[in-house]
Amino acid sequence: MSETERGRHETPTERWDRNWADIQQQLRIVQTGTQILAGFLLTLPFQQRFTDLSDRQETVYLVLVVLAVVVTVVALSAVATHRLVFRQRQKHDLVRAGNGILLASLIASALLFAGTVSFVFDVVLGGTGGVISGVAVFVGTAALWTAVPFGLRRTERDVDPERESSSDG
Repeated sequence: MSETERGRHETPTERWDRNWADIQQQLRIVQTGTQILAGFLLTLPFQQRFTDLSDRQETVYLVLVVLAVVVTVVALSAVATHRLVFRQRQKHDLVRAGNGILLASLIASALLFAGTVSFVFDVVLGGTGGVISGVAVFVGTAALWTAVPFGLRRTERDVDPERESSSDG
């Protein structure tokens, strides 16, 4: 059943525009969270306890800073891509690339969140607490970010055309 048959009346160009706007909004959310976390990480060397970190903890910290930069650069690559294909009538290609960029940003963000929690717990509670908390955050994030969307996915047999609203996402 096509989008039009389910109540959404848009041209392919309008659909690509809507999809691109959705990707942009989702990238804004990823960037905001990552920038806050990156800001937190960048303040740590100026704290008194930072000098007490072990070599391993310092390495983990530096990896997290690089990962925060990677997430930011990857998310911003959607902006650069848009600028470079602007007015080239390639919105469909931009949406496809943007989707990949967003997924890469989410995966890197999950690693960053788990790593940051692991780092903090390691400093406060020790190595075992760090590993357990980091794994728990990563597994919890992966479960929420995969189980919920897959649980919401519809198949053709799930759609009741009489009850379907036009607010399909």
